[in-house]
Amino acid sequence: MKTTRTLLAVVAAAGLALSGAGVASAAERPASSLDLAHAAAAASRGATVTTTSTVSTLAQLQTAIAAAQPGDTITLKNGTYAVGSAIAVAGGGASGNPVTITAESVGGVTLTGASSFTFSGAHDVVLRGFRFTQSTTLEVPADSRAITFSRDEFAFAQSAEHNLIVRADDSVVEYSWFHGKSTIGVYLGIEGAGTTEMATGVKVHHNYFSDQSFAGKNGGECIRLGVSPRALSTAGAIVENNLFERANGDPETISVKSSGNTIRYNTVRDSFGGIVLRHGNGNTVVGNRIIGGANGIRIYGNDHVIVNNYVAGLSKEGIVIGSGTERDHYEGEPADDRKGNDAPDRIRIALNTLVDNGGGIIGETNRTVPPLNVTIVDNIVRGQTGYLGNVPLMQDFYWRGNIIWGAAANGNIPKVGFTRVDPQLAQDAAGTWKIAASSPAVNAATQANHADWVTDDLDGRARTGVYDIGAQEVTSSPATRAPLTTANVGPSAP
Repeated sequence: MKTTRTLLAVVAAAGLALSGAGVASAAERPASSLDLAHAAAAASRGATVTTTSTVSTLAQLQTAIAAAQPGDTITLKNGTYAVGSAIAVAGGGASGNPVTITAESVGGVTLTGASSFTFSGAHDVVLRGFRFTQSTTLEVPADSRAITFSRDEFAFAQSAEHNLIVRADDSVVEYSWFHGKSTIGVYLGIEGAGTTEMATGVKVHHNYFSDQSFAGKNGGECIRLGVSPRALSTAGAIVENNLFERANGDPETISVKSSGNTIRYNTVRDSFGGIVLRHGNGNTVVGNRIIGGANGIRIYGNDHVIVNNYVAGLSKEGIVIGSGTERDHYEGEPADDRKGNDAPDRIRIALNTLVDNGGGIIGETNRTVPPLNVTIVDNIVRGQTGYLGNVPLMQDFYWRGNIIWGAAANGNIPKVGFTRVDPQLAQDAAGTWKIAASSPAVNAATQANHADWVTDDLDGRARTGVYDIGAQEVTSSPATRAPLTTANVGPSAP
């Protein structure tokens, strides 16, 4: 085990400034007497001194983890390691100064066996560059906090019911790859303490979820953000800039079963599953793309915002407004009732573009409690089959400014709620259907308060003046977002 010490603080009194490059080069050479003198002087003044350790066995790794202090980096040499006893992580770093446990190179370390890491009271720890192949679920308990999985690969044995379950506040899953699951269970589950709480402040971004093929009717989600008993718990999670391809394990690729979350800028491509607000309230679904699969966006619960999304080429409906088995879930309700469907109330569906799906904006008929107070404004819906807009249990709906077009039937949209006119959609280089400058959608939004919910378009360009109808704004400003590809996500992404 090789250990070097390096000073990461800027010691202004001594006039010493270490640049990022300087710190890196210092970490690659043995500590000199001058380094140690600086470190000793800095320690006497309370500055941070960190350790960089390189280990080549799991026993050495465990020893280094047990001794780690805030800011330390522990590097495991590349290779395949059979994990007998799980690698225990307790304690950790500090906010902004984590302990980093990393493979020598991203993807260079494969961990085999029944398990890998376990956590107990761990905090501010980064696990980076590992390839996990274990046969049991990897769990981060609620007694831990701020655990980050970065540039890891999850290729678990099929006997693992779930891949990763996170119950720890402020945790992050980023730039990782989940793939190859054909049995029941989720790639990533976010839960919390006890039976009703949710972890708060979790971020899931720039991950690649692919090739999930569980053949059952339920239980094969890529991301499950809560479970039904936790529906009323506010999680505040952000799930953004993730790519899902061939996610065929469940009708719900992203299943939201908690409250107060943001699902934005994700791309779901060629997948059976869609984005479903299954339980919970106050969630936002903005700027997502669902392309060439089966299911689109489905909604239950209250006070959701569905805006700026692009849904195209699906075999089923673009947006489904659910119906309920009960009006609202409530604290203390019977457990079996919590599993039922909460009818949607106070929903805003605005500035979305739905193109050539099996149906447009559609309501359910298989439950009896109707949605209430739903606003559907300034969307583009083009389709050739089914209905462009049809909500059989429609009560207290507000439809305005929608453009509909195509061979599909209008449905039961009230006449004041739409204009049947060609929106003049044309495909760009990425295959996205966009309005032309001469489109009747330009500067035609009927509501002046869209900026209360969104100020840019699907491509990240600022919306100005009277908004254009649909997900895109005609503007000369450059796009800052596009459909995600494997070049944008996963362990090798920049």
